[in-house]
Amino acid sequence: MPQSKKRSLSSRAGLVFPCGRLRRHLQKGRFAPRVGKGAPIYLAGVLEYLCAEILELAGNQAKEGKKKRIVPRHIMLAVRQDSDFERFLRDVSFPYSGVQVSIIQPELLRVRRSDKHKTKEKSRNDVRSEDVTEDW
Repeated sequence: MPQSKKRSLSSRAGLVFPCGRLRRHLQKGRFAPRVGKGAPIYLAGVLEYLCAEILELAGNQAKEGKKKRIVPRHIMLAVRQDSDFERFLRDVSFPYSGVQVSIIQPELLRVRRSDKHKTKEKSRNDVRSEDVTEDW
């Protein structure tokens, strides 16, 4: 009778995350008096899915920035731009990721001197006949 090769719980479930380690942590964490067989498998599946989603979004952010490596900044931008992850990770701070760039309203930006003169001249000369009405 040939000895069958041992397979881990993760490989039998088709997952990458370690189900055995999650089971041990669930038992030692005393979250419940007993831990079922399916609990660590389900937890590993959920964690693997969330990681895959975040890494996909972060990879897209890195591509937009023309980078080949995902850094914490890309993860933060990906999480903050996705509405579901933003709600889920609202109170999380990402170290070494900077701050999220917000769109500055044009009225708040400084106007250069050359731009000031152009806008004044344009507003003086740009009087339309529709704007001037005669009320006689």
